[in-house]
Amino acid sequence: MPEPNARYRALPPFPLAAMKARRREIEAAGVDVIDLGAGDAPLDPPPKVIERLREAAGDKRLSRYAFQSGLGEFREAVARFMEVRFGVSVDPWKEVLPLIGSKDGLAHLPFAYVEPGDAAIIPDPGYQAYLGSVTLAGGEPWLVPLRPENDFLIPLGDVPATVVNRARILYLNYPNNPTAAVAPDAYFEEAIEFCARHDVILAHDNAYSEFGFDGYRPRSILEFDGAREAGLEFHSLSKTYNMTGWRLGWAVGNADIIGALTKVKTFMDTGQYMGIQAAGVAALESWADWVPDNIAVFEGRRDRAVDALSTAGFDVTSPKSTMYLWVPVPGGEASEAFAERALEEEGVIVLPGASLGAGGEGFFRVALTVEEDRLAEAARRLGRAAG
Repeated sequence: MPEPNARYRALPPFPLAAMKARRREIEAAGVDVIDLGAGDAPLDPPPKVIERLREAAGDKRLSRYAFQSGLGEFREAVARFMEVRFGVSVDPWKEVLPLIGSKDGLAHLPFAYVEPGDAAIIPDPGYQAYLGSVTLAGGEPWLVPLRPENDFLIPLGDVPATVVNRARILYLNYPNNPTAAVAPDAYFEEAIEFCARHDVILAHDNAYSEFGFDGYRPRSILEFDGAREAGLEFHSLSKTYNMTGWRLGWAVGNADIIGALTKVKTFMDTGQYMGIQAAGVAALESWADWVPDNIAVFEGRRDRAVDALSTAGFDVTSPKSTMYLWVPVPGGEASEAFAERALEEEGVIVLPGASLGAGGEGFFRVALTVEEDRLAEAARRLGRAAG
């Protein structure tokens, strides 16, 4: 049998893969495991979404191939959302592309623009789809550590000129996974100017655009001058609407880049089931009545978890966004060693920062995916593990 190629061999292990298997073993032994690893909250989608999917399942017109054009109703709903939420007017047919989850678009983009010898500037730690797709496309992932002293922003001025000259894509993600950092307006403006000056595509992963706490309002890069010329923004229904397994999102922005991504995807897939796209319309139409209360659930969990972790002795910052806490590992212990002990000794799963890239070493991520009382119990157990 042939061996996998060099690009495949360059891929790192995907986060949580081994830990999930170990969880099954520990639970089988009777241990009560609290899983704060994956960002996948077991909460219900809006009721209208469920109703619309039931209706769509009986509509044979929606069972045909969607191809990349998808459901026109969904494209138009996305355009209305961008207008109402961000004040941005987009052409639903030229500047919007339905995706099988935002990961779909983020991962396929390099296959249109990256060649061997090219580079992509990638946050470290970061969503592994960025690194994996650039690697498989034959490019070089240039990983930039996200550090507290830089407010977990990529210091664009520090990227070596030799890398900038080869760069084709800059991946940004604010609000950020895993650090929960947010970017000020001036930083978005700097990133847009950087990409325009160096002819780099700006790929902004905005999966947490609706997670704003304490009055904070996350922004779209398309609200800023020059962004539409610079690149694309990627949105997802997964976190906002508790629809992770539904796999529905969209790309929005530069029409030429949308066209290139569309062509790549034409050779990779035939689009998301149009019944799910119809349900996505119901989700977007539920925004005003449903999303604020759902986000309030995560804000309450954030408050409880921050308080409990602080009481347990951790130095934790209360974030303005996302469904995560980014917590320094006490005592200088390696993040993977701490996460392993937390599971083995206390039955708590957290994501070690190093599993999302070497730049995440020294931290672990807590996902706010369980009820407040369970978060408080997990914090007590983690405190014991920290000693």
